[in-house]
Amino acid sequence: MTLRLFLLILMSVSLSALAQLALKMGTTAAASARTAGVGGEVGGLVQSPMVLVGLGLYGVGALLWLFVLGRAPLSLAYPFVGMGFILTMLAGALCLGESLSATRIGGTLLIAAGCVLVARSA
Repeated sequence: MTLRLFLLILMSVSLSALAQLALKMGTTAAASARTAGVGGEVGGLVQSPMVLVGLGLYGVGALLWLFVLGRAPLSLAYPFVGMGFILTMLAGALCLGESLSATRIGGTLLIAAGCVLVARSA
């Protein structure tokens, strides 16, 4: 794997984790300003700037992922998505003040370790 390909993977996974953070922040803000009914809730989500930022980040991350898939075997590239679990967990803790228990940290690290093992077996 080239450094360029690794950086594309890292950028794509990082953008996905940032998208999760933005979507969480946007949906939380929209929920506090919610109006009655499904239409009001959907309207609040569509008008939330952070939801739109999150969707935009997902879009850019998906475009980068397409470049990755065009240059690497799927069985090699996809396990790196496991890094997103770690990044998202850290973003939730650092930016949203979410609690991190030993069980949550251990489970996330087990998922990531499994992804590394799969990637190394290719």
